[in-house]
This record gives sequence, C-alpha cells and structure tokens, in this order.
Amino acid sequence: MLLIQGGSVFTMETKEGIHADLLIDEGKIIEISENITPTERMEIINASGLRVYPGFIDAHSHIGLSEEKMSSPCDASNEGTNPVTPCVRAIDAIDPMDSAFHNALAAGITGVMVGPGSANPIGGQFAFIKTYGRRVDDMVVLAPSAMKIAFGENPMTNYGLNGNIPSTRMGIASLIREELTRAKQYFDGGSENQKQFCMECYRDLFEGKIPLKAHVHRADDIFTALRIANEFGLGLTLDHCTEGHLIADRIAESGYPAIVGPSLASRNKNEVSLSDFKTPGILEKAGILVALTTDHPVSRIQYLPFCAGLAVKEGMSEWGALRAITIDAARICRVDHRLGSLKKGKDADMAIYDGNPLELASSVKYTIVGGELAWQAEPRPS
Repeated sequence: MLLIQGGSVFTMETKEGIHADLLIDEGKIIEISENITPTERMEIINASGLRVYPGFIDAHSHIGLSEEKMSSPCDASNEGTNPVTPCVRAIDAIDPMDSAFHNALAAGITGVMVGPGSANPIGGQFAFIKTYGRRVDDMVVLAPSAMKIAFGENPMTNYGLNGNIPSTRMGIASLIREELTRAKQYFDGGSENQKQFCMECYRDLFEGKIPLKAHVHRADDIFTALRIANEFGLGLTLDHCTEGHLIADRIAESGYPAIVGPSLASRNKNEVSLSDFKTPGILEKAGILVALTTDHPVSRIQYLPFCAGLAVKEGMSEWGALRAITIDAARICRVDHRLGSLKKGKDADMAIYDGNPLELASSVKYTIVGGELAWQAEPRPS
C-alpha cells in the first residue's frame, strides 16, 4: 500500500483543492480523506507543501513511434506505401525505450494517445497507453482507441506530388468515403460475410466504441470531417483544429470535441498559419469539450503543462486548461472511467508538483503510475 500524505489534492472532480491524504492499493485509489492513519504495511510519500493532481494526459501523440535521437528509418509513424492503411496498429510499433517516455514522466504525464501520423487519408489504429513500462502490452489502457483519418496538406503532399491519389482535398474525402462505404456494407452483411482482417478493424468504430480521429487544420477540412462523420453516423474527434476559433459556433453545434495543438510548434505550412494559443479559450467559451496536444515530437511532450499555461495566458480559464490535460482529455479519449481525476476506484496515476503546474517555475517532485513511484526528482543542491 502507498500513502500520499499531507498534500493539497486537486481531484478535478471539483474546482477547489482539498487538504487530504490518498491511500493506494493494488494500483487503485481506495481512499481520499483527511488524516489517514499510517500502518506498517504502508509506504509513505510526504506531500506536505505540495500539490497532487491526476496524471496528465496528452490526447494526440506519436511518442515511441517517431523516436527521439533516431534517424528517419526509425520513424514508424506512417505506413507511407498506401493512402489507405486501416489495419496498421500503433501497438506494433511503439517502443517504450524511447527516451521521450522518461521526459513525459518527469513532467507528470502518465497517459498518452498514440498512433499513426497524417500522411494517409486513413492511417490506422491509435492506442491509449500509460507512459511507464517496458512492454507496450502492459502499458495499454485501450487499444484500439481510435481510427486515424487525415485531411489537408499532408496526404496531398505525400501522394499527390508523386502523381498518385489523393492530390486534392476532394480526392482525400473520396478515398475515406469509399473505404467507409466498403466497411459499412461489410457489417450490414452480418454473419453471411466471411471475416476479413482489414474490415474487422472497423468493428469498434461502427459499433460506436471508438471514434474517427481526424487530422484537421483548416476550417473547410473541419467541415469535411464533420460531414463524413455525420454521413456514416460515427464518433469523431477534431485533432489540431487550428482554425476552430473561426467556426467555434458550428463545432459546438456538432457536439464533437476538439484536441488543440501543437500551438507551440512553428507555422511551417499554409494550413497552420493561424495557429494560436487563443484557440482553446475560444472553443472553451463556445461550450466545446477541449483537450490539448503537443503532437509529440512536433513539440516535445514534456511541454504539455506549459502549453496549458500559455492557453490560460491567451484567454482559457485555468480550470479549463487543467481539465484539458486531465479529465476532459480522458473523456475525449474514452478512458475517464479509469483516468483523468482522483477518485476512489480509479487508477492511482498522479503528478505531485511543488506549485501550480501551469506556471513555468513549478516542477514535478513525484510521478505515480498504477500506484508505483515511476519518477522522482533528484534533490536540488543547496
């Protein structure tokens, strides 16, 4: 058993922090209350003067696929040989030895949504994993967790410049529609169809268990993603949503959530020319469920709390920014039954800070994953 004692606990179930202890057993939170009496069975972390938060979540990442300190052959984020690759699975390429996992833990990030990049109109299957472990199978929370689709410049550049489809936005949408139509026909056929590997990969999507995860920057691409999701009656997340602030009312009407970022990255393409930290706050005010992303390695994963702080500086509420990297991120990723807040019965994943994590000077003292001490700050020299 592990006892986190004497900290200011921000459960994300309510706005205000509480002075409380947390008792953990077998990877789960079993009690949150004042003055839990220690026993000989308990390992104790003294959190006096510290803040305890749920472990932070990056809702869109390529950590372990695009590995740090590696050459391009080690970039496993895109199967760039075919524009339609729904069967590829992130779990078959995530390398837990990627040094970025250590950086994530050092920033209090305990959960990540990881999957293919945006080269293909249909890129494959994401997985939601924890950041602590050596074998990806042991780190998985939900797999598959989404089906990646991509609009805009990346698919057109990767294929159109080589004389292949898609070379236009129309071509991207037509490929996605064609593939989803084939999948729908397959499932409408019921038990009469012999099981096909590259159709079965859509089962969770068409049963409503996972969403389409749409790479969209421009407003017109956002509308195309909404159009296609509505045509097929599918779940959807709007990832990047760079021009979302221009059409916030329409996104709010759709009811779909947005995963905003990487706002810390350069404006290196036409479609990200309006990238700004003001976008999350505008979407929040419109009533849209918002998460934040670093899109690691586009910007480095350890800067996720810093990005949340910059979003606050540009108009997002502090409560909304914290939710965007905890409980709202968990809801969008469909893992909120286990993660995103500190509550009895949930996974014991938490970040213990010496100050407000949205402020640059604050730092992590302990990161707990599944009730285990996954990272601890070294004492600073006096």
